[in-house]
Amino acid sequence: MAAINNPNSSSTKQPHPRDAVIVQAIRTPLCRARKGGLAQHPPATLLATVLRGVLLKDPTGTTQGPDDDDYNTNKFIVPPSSIQDICVGNVLSPPTSAVSFRMAALSVNIPHTTSISTTNRQCSSGLQAVANIAHAIQCGSIDIGIGAGVESMSTNPMHELYDKFPPEVDWNTMQQCYNSKEVMDCLIPMGVTSENVAKKYQLDRTTLDTFATTSHQKAASAQSQGKFTLEIIPVGNISNDDGIRPSTTIDTLSKLRPVFDKQNGTTTAGNSSQLTDGAAAILLMSRKEANQRNIPILGVWKSYAVEGVPPHIMGVGPVYAIPAALRKANISSVEDIDVYEINEAFASQAYYSIQALQLNPNKVNPNGGAIALGHPLGCTGARMIVTLLNEMRRERKRLGVVSMCIGTGMGAAAVLEVEDMRSAL
Repeated sequence: MAAINNPNSSSTKQPHPRDAVIVQAIRTPLCRARKGGLAQHPPATLLATVLRGVLLKDPTGTTQGPDDDDYNTNKFIVPPSSIQDICVGNVLSPPTSAVSFRMAALSVNIPHTTSISTTNRQCSSGLQAVANIAHAIQCGSIDIGIGAGVESMSTNPMHELYDKFPPEVDWNTMQQCYNSKEVMDCLIPMGVTSENVAKKYQLDRTTLDTFATTSHQKAASAQSQGKFTLEIIPVGNISNDDGIRPSTTIDTLSKLRPVFDKQNGTTTAGNSSQLTDGAAAILLMSRKEANQRNIPILGVWKSYAVEGVPPHIMGVGPVYAIPAALRKANISSVEDIDVYEINEAFASQAYYSIQALQLNPNKVNPNGGAIALGHPLGCTGARMIVTLLNEMRRERKRLGVVSMCIGTGMGAAAVLEVEDMRSAL
């Protein structure tokens, strides 16, 4: 699938005043749910941290509260009053999060004139939030906005979701309709869908444990080299990701028992994404606005696509979403992309996506993925943009993709460009 049927050239679209451009991107540390450094912080605190930080020219060394020197005018990229809208991706928080997140924005001196909304497209919620703001900019509805994502899997454990909020459906109708099997497949636990992918595409346990080990090794190397430093704003005294295990080996992972198919399964806690707390935020504006304000552009939002797939193998979503996003960006081949950030919900689906698309593994998750870093559901899509842009600028790469699978059977992907790398190629 390396070639994509597209009549256009491999170059992306030409610059336009209403292009949505990214001028700042920041995240909190990603910390283990219940055991890690952010376990005692509610989602609103994590969100407030990144909403405050994303407005600053140099957020990574910031530890003061919102009423301290951070809000000296000359430290802003733009003042809070310039933000017209905020969209926050979140999956597990209750409906009252709409109130909590509004309070979080107001608490960091973003004025009441700035509107805010939440969005839930499950594992792509953070990416969807950024897409919502980017599209509002592109169509002229706003000029400046923030797309963000947050999840506290300590505060809102994933295993309690269906107990507290079961699907509100007419079960007789759902079980008796023409498409009842696919309808009911939406309830399959994510880990079982991982086993379905592994069985369907004949992925063995050693392959998946090797993939997981590599994720930890890459993340540990990146952390030791300080590659995450410029993308993290501390939360209190917590400034580092704490889920990375440098000592992980194929041998240690092989000793873990399968969770979802105890007799013949391949999916374990070790080759699945971690339950994690974290938040991330992306500051976007129109190209015209950035040029008028003389603000450096970190990246350009080029395209976004969401594709549906069978719910029982939801993990294959990137296989369909990535080509769709590339077509929208007038990119003719997966080989034209320099860096891929593909969410590692499970080693099975991430490995299969890479193989099915015939991607160069060296281009995928060069600093590790969710198996090592964690997968705070509503945050992940925004976090991946932060990591992607930092990697592309550090390594002088031009084109990047963020993609993930989505529960109930979807995949999402976005294409970003670092324009000032064109002259280096």
